[in-house]
Amino acid sequence: MNGGRIGFGTRPGDPDAWVRRGDAPAPAKADVYTARLTVDITPELRGRIRIAAFRKGVTMAVLLRELLEGAFPEEGGRS
Repeated sequence: MNGGRIGFGTRPGDPDAWVRRGDAPAPAKADVYTARLTVDITPELRGRIRIAAFRKGVTMAVLLRELLEGAFPEEGGRS
């Protein structure tokens, strides 16, 4: 240890900005997911999913959420 200061990132220009985040728009849909799902798949299938997501310009998680939402829509027309 050299006794120097340890930085934790940059300081915001407005130090009170983080307090006003309650005025920010609603979080993106991916930010509200709280459940995690683990599925065992083959490495080959994982590779195909990864390539498909790359071609669509999205992450694998986004691609799989879209597929699952389409396959399992909410009951009663809410979606």
